Amino acid sequence: MENITSTTNKTVKDTSKLQQKKFREETGLFLAEGEKAIKGIIEAGFEVISIFKADEKECTELKGSKIFIVNEAVLSKISSTKSPCNIVAIAKQKKYELYNFLKLKRLILLENIKDAGNLGTILRACKAFDIDGVLLLGDTIDLYNPKVVRASVGCFDIPVINIEYNDIKLFKSHTIYSTALYENSKSLKDVEIKHPFIIAFGSEAEGLTKKFLKNKIQNIKIETTSKVESLNLASAVSICLYKSFII
Repeated sequence: MENITSTTNKTVKDTSKLQQKKFREETGLFLAEGEKAIKGIIEAGFEVISIFKADEKECTELKGSKIFIVNEAVLSKISSTKSPCNIVAIAKQKKYELYNFLKLKRLILLENIKDAGNLGTILRACKAFDIDGVLLLGDTIDLYNPKVVRASVGCFDIPVINIEYNDIKLFKSHTIYSTALYENSKSLKDVEIKHPFIIAFGSEAEGLTKKFLKNKIQNIKIETTSKVESLNLASAVSICLYKSFII
């Protein structure tokens, strides 16, 4: 156990860099902030490298290869929030192979999702409705963004992988369902979601791109009243996943 009180300490400076995607990709590491998030990644099988905490008694059951006792200034330096948590951890990212996802029967695909809160909430819905894995496509926010880790609230054990557009053709046995709105879109209540499947969602602002929609897909829609223009992405995902879960 080591004490650090200076924000110019090399370990502190290197840790704060993990708030940036560039350094997360270079190192293969990421930050988890708060006791709940840290317990969640440990339960999900992530390897914790270091723990920074304000008190020796804080989360004594969490064991890392290195434990640092730090002050509020250091926690503020390494934290991505305005009000830093009392404990922050560095953990190793998980790397998955695409061929493993081809064997999974219940998948969702997210294209160009930018909002960290949405992605974190979607991961929670995936765990609630027994989704096997998540495919990230296009300019989607980094899974290991600290805000995503925090928003997932302990639901970080679902396999997630970034794929390219050409990879979609490899999922030959999967029926792909698209939530893009077209005249031929079938109401979700009338659709039987067949296994294995991929349910695809685009960004709230633009939806799924034409580049993705070139694939062979079945278009579905969530029918609502005319009182709202659209649903929040995470809400739409949850509704579709519930439908796939009860069949």
